[in-house]
Amino acid sequence: MAGDKTTLSKELPEVEQIMMSRFANRFYLNREVDLETVTGILAAARYAGTGANVQPWRVYAVAGTAKTGLADAITAAHETAPGDHSSEYHYFPNPLPEPFVSRRQEFGSVFYGSLGISHDDATARAAQTVRNCRFFDAPVGLIFTIDRRLEKGSWLDLGMFIQNIMLSAKARGLDTCTQEFFSRYHAVIRDNLPLAPEELVVCGMSMGFGDPDWAKRRPRMPKASLEQFASLHGF
Repeated sequence: MAGDKTTLSKELPEVEQIMMSRFANRFYLNREVDLETVTGILAAARYAGTGANVQPWRVYAVAGTAKTGLADAITAAHETAPGDHSSEYHYFPNPLPEPFVSRRQEFGSVFYGSLGISHDDATARAAQTVRNCRFFDAPVGLIFTIDRRLEKGSWLDLGMFIQNIMLSAKARGLDTCTQEFFSRYHAVIRDNLPLAPEELVVCGMSMGFGDPDWAKRRPRMPKASLEQFASLHGF
């Protein structure tokens, strides 16, 4: 897979600079994000595209003691009986076909390699994974749900809503990381947040001020070239 050789330019529209500078940040500063900023991000994100204006998303934002309590409960479940918990949907098929499996393996090599964690260091990888439970120590955590009675089209809408949150956060100087990890602990989340029975936990998100030291040394993930994913006709 070809690497992403695109560099950011001030000549690009601001929204494109935000899109291209966003990345899944797993390292945050111990710095609070105020309620006005969080509500501003969510208020802007609600203008995401949505078929027939169905607006299928629900989001639970937690901070302070609410986040700590939820993180503690998920951490306890993960450390004591992880096998008892599983997502209500499949994120990837098994087996994952090419070229997707190679891209996933490349991600693991680039990300864990940047942390100095080798492929066969199961202990270090597990320690990094458990950081998911605490929203990577970000000050704000988000949990996204969707009505389980809806179909795949509404999941597309939810994805656009989540993307809007990531871009709005980046425009305000915040970093984010979406986390499918939380979907497997839906029962624990339901014990700690007022989810309705029809709500299915899709994913979570960490949000906060990213560690600038990590931002300087983190590797850029390779992206497929335009020629690899786009087929243009009649131009």
